[in-house]
Amino acid sequence: MKKVIFQMSISIDDYIEGPNREIDWHIVDDDFNAYAVETLRATDVLIMGRRTYELMAGYWPTAPGDDPVKEQMNGKPKLVFSRTLKRVDWQNSRLATDSVADEVSALKQVPGDGLLWVGGSDLAASFLEQCLLDELRIILTPILLGAGKTVFDAIKKRYPLKLLSTKSFKSGNVILTYEPAMR
Repeated sequence: MKKVIFQMSISIDDYIEGPNREIDWHIVDDDFNAYAVETLRATDVLIMGRRTYELMAGYWPTAPGDDPVKEQMNGKPKLVFSRTLKRVDWQNSRLATDSVADEVSALKQVPGDGLLWVGGSDLAASFLEQCLLDELRIILTPILLGAGKTVFDAIKKRYPLKLLSTKSFKSGNVILTYEPAMR
């Protein structure tokens, strides 16, 4: 059965972006790229909200040719949830037309064990509220930003989580993998 996974890089002080929406503090090295490529190969569909789509669509089509993640990001099917976008032009993208629950249900019915990858903290909050997330992968990055947007600004209640695993990188990044404790 397909797993719906949310992954996000955060600073030690819980920010996903700086006060001016900057993400130049992410630590991406060979080890991290190997992890990203391996995970993307196991992914059937990238699911994202408008802000994440615009960020990714603005970078990946013209990313450096030697970036090992570029081919995977551009080649994967992408499902975009937005109330304001009228169309999506990035390769293999489509705009969601049904509810979050209906779209995810349809994706889970497609045969195979591939992952359904959720990007964007606001969209992930909606997935949590609807009990649609199977895993949360938080990439803890060794930096303090001091201000910005936190990972789950949109969360209004408690969601207990169960730690499944940790993975450390030489860079100091640590991936904390959780599942919702109450499903």
